Amino acid sequence: MARKSGIRRSAEDLVIEVFSVIVVFLLSVAMLLPILHVAAKAFSAEWAIVTGRVGLWPVGFQFDAMKAIVVSRLFLTAFYNSVFTAVAGTICTLTITAITAFPLSTRGIPGIKGVTLIFVFTMYFSGGIIPTYLLYHSYGLLNTRAILIIPGLINIWHLLIIKNYYEGLPDSIIESARLDGANYFTVFFKLIAPLSLPVYAAIVVFTSVILWNNYFDPMMYINSGRLQTLPLYLRDMIMKASNVELKAMLLEGDVSEESMIAASIVASTVPILLVYPFMQRHFVKGVTMGSVKS
Repeated sequence: MARKSGIRRSAEDLVIEVFSVIVVFLLSVAMLLPILHVAAKAFSAEWAIVTGRVGLWPVGFQFDAMKAIVVSRLFLTAFYNSVFTAVAGTICTLTITAITAFPLSTRGIPGIKGVTLIFVFTMYFSGGIIPTYLLYHSYGLLNTRAILIIPGLINIWHLLIIKNYYEGLPDSIIESARLDGANYFTVFFKLIAPLSLPVYAAIVVFTSVILWNNYFDPMMYINSGRLQTLPLYLRDMIMKASNVELKAMLLEGDVSEESMIAASIVASTVPILLVYPFMQRHFVKGVTMGSVKS
């Protein structure tokens, strides 16, 4: 009888694997249940929410709350600001970070390790909130869309991921191009960048999620209602006592406050969730290949 090929797993490995699957499953369920509950409230009737009959599925289905939210002036303004910040910020951040990572990954440049350490230093130490606020004020960045994009143009963790990915590419590519007379700009834009699309896709996902969910910076540096982003809009919806528009929508429709708040959360979450399916095939490859070296 022929012997079966392959690596035989021990009982200990099997136990660890089963335990890991169970833990991941429980964590997934724990994260999914609140989302389903909020979505169910967004489409449930007022009487069902008030009486506490809404669980993971809508009761007395209604679309009035979602319709009121998506045509709301404040929501559309906040949605536009979040989309603009996420798209423009992701493009600018990826461009600046990718270009900055290239010289840091190039061997033979004098003092490049010291420059890398300066970048890494900023991961652990900052100037503090008050000096940072005064700095932004001195440059006239407060109450502008630029304040939501410029401070995060270079994310050091993303910089290191891209840098390590570059270092994993064959040196022969750059050497042969340099021997043919190509300068570093040509090498980067014609060779390095096209080969780095997987890690770029991973960084796009990371950056877009960070910018879309960014709450602290708009809260600190934005006072104008026309520049309000979705996280601040959701805060105002939750603090419903001060939200005049919410009170007006509640008077016009037959929906509850909880349903309006839940509809706002769903409408704010769905767009960023749609990004993942298009980036999934590059996501894991980009992260793994960019994290091999330290």
